[in-house]
Amino acid sequence: MNPLRRLFKQTFIYGLATVLPRVISFLLLPLYTSVFENASGYGQYTNIYAWIAIFNVFLAYGMETAFFRFYHKREDKNNVVSTSLISLLGSSLLFLIMVLSLKQWLSEVTNINPDYIKFTAFILVLDALVIIPFALLRAQEKPMRYAVLKTINVVINLVFNVFFLLILPQMAQETESGLYHSIYKTDWEIHYVLISNVIASGVTLLILFPTYIKVPYTFDTNLWKKMLKYAGPVMLAGVAFTINEVFDKILLTEMLPEDIAEAEVGKYSACYKLALFMTLFGTAFRMGVEPFFFSHAKSEKPQRTYAQITNYFVILGSIILLGVIVFVDVLAKILIGNAIYREALNVVPIILLGSFCLGIYHNLSVWYKVTDQTKFGAYISSIGALVTLIINVALIPKMGYMASAWATLAAYGSMMLLSYFFGRKYYPVPYNMRKIIFYLSVSLLFSILSFYVFNRNLIAGSLLLLLFLMLIYRMEGDNLRSIFLKREN
Repeated sequence: MNPLRRLFKQTFIYGLATVLPRVISFLLLPLYTSVFENASGYGQYTNIYAWIAIFNVFLAYGMETAFFRFYHKREDKNNVVSTSLISLLGSSLLFLIMVLSLKQWLSEVTNINPDYIKFTAFILVLDALVIIPFALLRAQEKPMRYAVLKTINVVINLVFNVFFLLILPQMAQETESGLYHSIYKTDWEIHYVLISNVIASGVTLLILFPTYIKVPYTFDTNLWKKMLKYAGPVMLAGVAFTINEVFDKILLTEMLPEDIAEAEVGKYSACYKLALFMTLFGTAFRMGVEPFFFSHAKSEKPQRTYAQITNYFVILGSIILLGVIVFVDVLAKILIGNAIYREALNVVPIILLGSFCLGIYHNLSVWYKVTDQTKFGAYISSIGALVTLIINVALIPKMGYMASAWATLAAYGSMMLLSYFFGRKYYPVPYNMRKIIFYLSVSLLFSILSFYVFNRNLIAGSLLLLLFLMLIYRMEGDNLRSIFLKREN
């Protein structure tokens, strides 16, 4: 099969694995914005999950990417799997013991209720223990099983959220005694959200537990040291990336006046979610392309293939950027029913463009991954994190959450440019920059016209989107048909 066709096929399936669960979890957004009516409750929830995202990186410590690198590089693949599983199992159990012992201190540092700390610890550990089993499915090119398991996880989470937040309160009110009345507690919304997550993560680990049973256990110390050496910069890059992604919510909570902080964070976070369409696309593409990068690194002229991949990523991303902006009001009314949250809609175009830059960065980052120079990923992401921190700290008191939106764009934009210029020196890839800049510029121009000039008018925006699609078809129709419609000999 044409390697690009296989890549897009796997990306489509990984896209389902990423998009379908997120679409299902997207249903939680209107649920949460209705349950947390004044936005402050959603702000607390956002703060908790921001810290979860940060600690997720530390618990993974780059082992997923290291696993891919060494799994494709070495003959003794079982040894790679076994060493990775033992490493993450040991570190996760140690983390759980430390968190439960230091629960009160962590509560003071993070401004999170000690009760919530306990649940977040179990969520983090359960999620860490499925990193390698999921990575193994990707390495063995089993995207359908990966997709099904990811979907099961989110469906379970959704079902229990609906039960705890909607059904249980109703049933408890209808009876003065009994099981439902005894297990229901008022003002326990965040508890119930976290409990739902624990249940979903626990079931996922049970399903993937055969991976732990079937592997012949050996711990290769020399291999482990090599993996840690490779993974260290990846972890630092992950920490920096997570700072770019979630630390703005933490800073908003800390720096805005206490009486409005949680509500402002809630509004910002709800509208930030509308940029998830771009994030989903970028994540799905990355999950399909990352194993592809490593498996084709030694093929003939892989740089040319990498350039084509980036070109198509920019085309599809440009369509998503313009499409979401054109239909932003429709999406907001569907997904954010509470009008209070929609006050922050002005952040959507900025966050979308920032997420697009991040996706391009991930495609450009192939050069330091296949040449084992992951330290550059840490350098670039650290610069992005520094940009995030400086802009947020300097401008949040003056601009509120708009400062966080601009900081996101500045961070990811700078990372994209740095990766491109470093890549030209260390691993030149013949990107078609004229096309990339053209598509990005036209999409950006039409987005500005739709959102700001035509004031989000749906008819005007739809015409601009149609014109853009016709332009792409005229310029890329033959190439796209050759990839997706041409029959294999």
